Amino acid sequence: MEQQPKPPALNTFTIALFWIALLAVGSFFFDDILDNMNNPNQTVAIQNTEQGQQLILERNRQGHYVATGKINGQTVDFLLDTGATHVAIPEHLATRLQLKKGPAHQTVTANGTSTSYITRLDTVSLGHITLTNVPASISTGMQFDEILLGMSFLKHLKITQQGKYLTLSVPDHQ
Repeated sequence: MEQQPKPPALNTFTIALFWIALLAVGSFFFDDILDNMNNPNQTVAIQNTEQGQQLILERNRQGHYVATGKINGQTVDFLLDTGATHVAIPEHLATRLQLKKGPAHQTVTANGTSTSYITRLDTVSLGHITLTNVPASISTGMQFDEILLGMSFLKHLKITQQGKYLTLSVPDHQ
């Protein structure tokens, strides 16, 4: 009986390379899933109605409305926050956006007291809605990567919540 040749043995380097590649692919795959769970509104849904265009946002798993938008033409992630007086920008994001710090003031948040700096944003966009010259603050105490889209932007909109959806539109009198 003739013996079949044995396949070459896999060496340790080849096995390690395989596992590294598998982990990298898995990491990219699960990163995307986690991003979509945190921000289900990376592409904002716009609905045409008789009253005009409406933006529809879906609540994330934590119950928050997170959406991708723009500040001065640069893409950012917003966390809608009706409890924030202004658009509140973490200092590290303000640096990336090249925003200028104005006068300092103390702010009281759920995380305690911190120093913030007044600034103005040339444009803030969420879907088809763009506002100009929006008051904002650069916050030293914020360590996360979302910008709080506060009332200096939201007060100009009609906001309706139903179930897990939030609908935003520009009122007729704007």
